[in-house]
Amino acid sequence: MTDTAAPSTVRLGSELPVRRLGYGTVHLTGRGAWGPRGSDSNATAVLRRAVELGVTLVDTADNYGPGVAEERVAAALHPYAEDLVVATKGGVVRTSAEAWHVAGRPEQLRAMCEASLRRLRVERIDLYQLHRLDPDVAMAEQLGALAELRDAGKVGHVGLDSVTAEQLRAALDLDIVPIASVQNRYNVLDRVSEPLLELCEERGIAFLPWFPLGNGTLPDNPVCAEIAKAHGATPSQIALAWLLHHSPVLCPTPGTGSVAHLEENIAAADVRLTADDLARLDALTDRR
Repeated sequence: MTDTAAPSTVRLGSELPVRRLGYGTVHLTGRGAWGPRGSDSNATAVLRRAVELGVTLVDTADNYGPGVAEERVAAALHPYAEDLVVATKGGVVRTSAEAWHVAGRPEQLRAMCEASLRRLRVERIDLYQLHRLDPDVAMAEQLGALAELRDAGKVGHVGLDSVTAEQLRAALDLDIVPIASVQNRYNVLDRVSEPLLELCEERGIAFLPWFPLGNGTLPDNPVCAEIAKAHGATPSQIALAWLLHHSPVLCPTPGTGSVAHLEENIAAADVRLTADDLARLDALTDRR
């Protein structure tokens, strides 16, 4: 049975190509994404190795730390390579490792974006994603604030994190600002967001799945392990390769604080799954 190759890039906003395996920065921060994890030198080594391996999308957020991940990205990679897209998120305020407060008022979003610009040392953020829709603020007001930031040249593209297909459709129907990406939990064992993925495919919107490795649980899956053995790969690589084969708009950004683990993740792009492999992996879970 012939192995199949997955597309190597996806476009943000139909114009900005990025490699379909990016790097997520949450593991550069401590437990609960609070404070730093490891040394600055280790964070720098991981980030620079990611770029050396061809990563062109680095995904971070203002509340990882808070501020720590963005500062580490800038310290390691600024000035940024011309083809490197740095994405960050705003709309959530942290007061402790356990406390995440949604904050979507326009003045809050503007202030958070300005703070991210300073920490990342840029005049424009390539991709700025609303980390959560604020249920106490009209969607039109939140999208309007992002549109103003885009019109002011402070944001290149806009994305949404943790939305339903219905919410994305509502945002698209409002037509206040183009939506270039979404980020939702999604992996080979967790496909609750399949309707959202289908809408993204229909509209040409990039889907950046978080927990692409099931927060470390996928290596224990026997099907992933069996297929990995046949390919001389690891179960984690098989789980990432499945995402790349499953849909051309999926763009996983697995995070790690280890250079070795980073290299393993990026090598998943070279895994060629067969039709039989894909059928077995597709059968692991039903849409819920």
